[in-house]
Amino acid sequence: MTAAAAEASGAEAGKTGGGKKKLILIAVSLLLCGIGAGLWFSGILPPLLGMGPPPPAATDAAPQAEAPRPPAFFDMPEIIANLNATGRRAVYLKLRSKLEITRAEDAAAIQLAMPRLLDLFQTHLREMRPEELRGSAGTQRLREELVARANIAVAPPAGSTQAAPRIVDVLFVEMLVQ
Repeated sequence: MTAAAAEASGAEAGKTGGGKKKLILIAVSLLLCGIGAGLWFSGILPPLLGMGPPPPAATDAAPQAEAPRPPAFFDMPEIIANLNATGRRAVYLKLRSKLEITRAEDAAAIQLAMPRLLDLFQTHLREMRPEELRGSAGTQRLREELVARANIAVAPPAGSTQAAPRIVDVLFVEMLVQ
């Protein structure tokens, strides 16, 4: 065997040995990735890494939040207002509604603010045109405006330390445009 032939056979042996090492390295890395993915998707790995929901013992030790209160409702007196209509014929709105409040204790404060509340409601209703009340979108806009005005009306005077009653919604019991 000549020196050139010996070098050629050694080079071929080196190439095949290096290829096997790369193949083994790829197989091991794929195996580790597969094991990691299996642990992750089975839910074992996230708690070990400090991710995910806290263990059940930690949730039992936490103080429980106060249960939500059921809403309270306050009956508004019937309102009859003439709308801003064009033409000779007057158009009237008859409105019966309820206020949804966060706490039943706020009913006394709302009763005290009733003259201001009725004034703000009447003033707004008298400026509305009958076309603005048509459809559910018109009713929703009226509801949003009345909620905003109601919260303004029941707000305590400036500098007062008492908590302001909060009106969440205005529920229409009867709305008649005639």
